[in-house]
Amino acid sequence: MTCPTTACYNGLPGGADPVKVGGLLRYFGDGYQSSKKLEGRRYWRMPVMDGEFVCEESFSTQKAVAGGNFLLLGADQRRTLAAAEAAVSAIREVRGVILPFPGGLVRSGSKVGSRYKALKASTNDEYCPTIRAITRTRLPEDVNAVYEIVIDALDAEAVRRAMAVGIRAACREGVRVISAGNYGGKLGQHQLRLHEVLAETS
Repeated sequence: MTCPTTACYNGLPGGADPVKVGGLLRYFGDGYQSSKKLEGRRYWRMPVMDGEFVCEESFSTQKAVAGGNFLLLGADQRRTLAAAEAAVSAIREVRGVILPFPGGLVRSGSKVGSRYKALKASTNDEYCPTIRAITRTRLPEDVNAVYEIVIDALDAEAVRRAMAVGIRAACREGVRVISAGNYGGKLGQHQLRLHEVLAETS
C-alpha cells in the first residue's frame, strides 16, 4: 500500500487456505474505502495520496520452495552489481518465482549460527571482503564484492529454472566466481547443486 503505483491481486485463485489481505487493509481507508465484486472475486479500493490502492479481499496460499540461492563474487562493486542486476532481470521472466529481497539482491548474506547465543543467524563473514584478513575467508584475492540472489518459487523445478537463467545472465565482465550458500547441507529440504542445475536446464 505504501509503494507508489502498486495494486495487489491474488496470484493463486482457487488455491487453498485463503488469508484476508484487502479485507483487513480496507480499514486503513477510514470509511472512505469501497469494494467491487468482479467474476466472483472481491476487490477493495482505498484512497491514497497519489490516487487509490486496489487490493483483493483474500489471497490463497500453497506450500512452496524457499531459499534457492547463488553468490556472485566479483572484482569490484560496480561490475558485480551490474551482473547481479542482469541476473535479477532474467529471473523475473521465470513464471512462478519471486525474489524476496528488495531489488532482488542481498549484500548482507547470512550464515547459520552466531557467537551471540540469542541469534540463529549472523553475517556470512567468509564472504565479507573487508574482514578477510581476520577471519577464515572463501574469497580469492581478486574478489572485492559479493552479492547473493535468493529465489523462492512454487516448486523446486521453478527454482532450478530461475537459478540457471540467472547464472547465465550473470556471466559478465568482472565476475570471478559463481558459487552458492551451502549451510552444511542442513538448511531446507532441497539441495540444488549449481553444476546439476545448469546441466539439467541447458
